[in-house]
Amino acid sequence: MRYLITGGAGFIGSHLAEALLGRGHRIHILDDLSTGSIDNVRHLKDDPRFSYTIDTCASAPIVAELVDEADVVYHLAAAVGVDLIIESPVRTIETNVHCTEVVLAQASKKKKPVFIASTSEVYGKSTSFPFREDGDLVLGSTITGRWSYACSKAIDEFLALAYWKERKLPTVVARLFNTVGPRQTGRYGMVVPTFVQQALAGRPIRVHGDGTQTRCFCHVDDVVRALVGVMELGDEAHGQVFNIGSQEEISILGLADRVRELTGSESEIHLIPYQDAYEEGFEDMPRRYPDISKIAGALDWKPTHSLDEILSDVIAFHQQEAAIV
Repeated sequence: MRYLITGGAGFIGSHLAEALLGRGHRIHILDDLSTGSIDNVRHLKDDPRFSYTIDTCASAPIVAELVDEADVVYHLAAAVGVDLIIESPVRTIETNVHCTEVVLAQASKKKKPVFIASTSEVYGKSTSFPFREDGDLVLGSTITGRWSYACSKAIDEFLALAYWKERKLPTVVARLFNTVGPRQTGRYGMVVPTFVQQALAGRPIRVHGDGTQTRCFCHVDDVVRALVGVMELGDEAHGQVFNIGSQEEISILGLADRVRELTGSESEIHLIPYQDAYEEGFEDMPRRYPDISKIAGALDWKPTHSLDEILSDVIAFHQQEAAIV
């Protein structure tokens, strides 16, 4: 099989490329390297089944050519990270909506199956726990910029499902819940690598808000296993939305404590008000907890890595990176 992965030089995309190559497939990635890095796929470049194009998904001619050469498309390219979303809302909306529109339009011409990566952010301020795929989405005011990301990804979902319903394009949507692992950068506010880097450097670990907000973190290897499996389901998965994540829940303050313990760091933990970390009026989700019964039933899938195993992998990666530098 021939796979096209947009955003393939990113954190999740590079792991997906690696996994698909391991299964004997041919992989081509498209990435503009705005948030991805060629370092993430450097170890794959000698494989004759791997190739890449450095360009943007906004280029319809480029996407059209690469889609024509693929059997399946994984669309992972997106604006990522709270910091980037707050600093560049125009880029966030344009990247997420327009690029998805281009990919779907080009794939539709040849009826190539498309996977659309979405996010737990689309649940917004919902308090219906656990989050179910058919649950209501509760977004905040348009005045609060952080909701632009959630809204743009919800539009991606609407587009993907509309292409399936109206034009019979085989599409699958997955909402990812805090995917973590080696190669993830803390550059755009991703909490686990940020905490790990701060702890290893002996700097204060900066917890935003009061730290009582909870999250569930899932190892990238488990997530990739689900991404591969869901596209292998074929017709059974087309037009469907799946939650993919862990149900091992921890507060962000508890996460900071755990990182400090596992790194043996003496870093202090500092609580930073949201308005100081981001912008006045910033709103956060107090809890993100997924119902994963749908993906579990479809694939007999469940996470296999505990939170401590996830953190240990991330710590080892950043220790190795520091040693190389």
